[in-house]
Amino acid sequence: MATRLKEKYKAEAVPALQQKFNYKNPMQIPRLDKIVINMGLGDCKDNAKALENAVEELSQISGQKALVIQARKSIANFKLREGMNVGAKVTLRGERMEEFFDKLVSIALPRTRDFRGVSPKAFDGRGNYALGVREQLIFPEINYDKVEQIRGMEMIFVTTAQTDEEAKELLSLLGMPFAQ
Repeated sequence: MATRLKEKYKAEAVPALQQKFNYKNPMQIPRLDKIVINMGLGDCKDNAKALENAVEELSQISGQKALVIQARKSIANFKLREGMNVGAKVTLRGERMEEFFDKLVSIALPRTRDFRGVSPKAFDGRGNYALGVREQLIFPEINYDKVEQIRGMEMIFVTTAQTDEEAKELLSLLGMPFAQ
């Protein structure tokens, strides 16, 4: 079963990208490769329960179990020791990635307070886009009453595009609401 995003990509994005950038080979047409969701949990280094709740919320949002990230080296100024839990991340590919992207642009982002679109300036020069969200409450899976602390997260949209212009065109054709 094809997802809504895959159908939209095949029906709308592929012909529009082919026409705009004059690709000779259909394999040159950029596509969404993966989405990496990252949540910094530096404040949870002493509180195991808060870490557990944050990882559970990230797993609910993404539909895939979150991986807990440990510190690689000790930093005395931050009272951080090597091996302490400092974050959680999820890498989504395939159907889960498509469902998450669809949910993000059609449900979650419009629920953001004073939403006027996402910044078109967050491309990295190689066709990848970074998006930060201030609170996890915009996702429908999160129960407002069970949230102990409001947390932000970063999402990296990795595409096969060679330039930022191609990646922006791809993401906007897939439904990413860029601000003017």
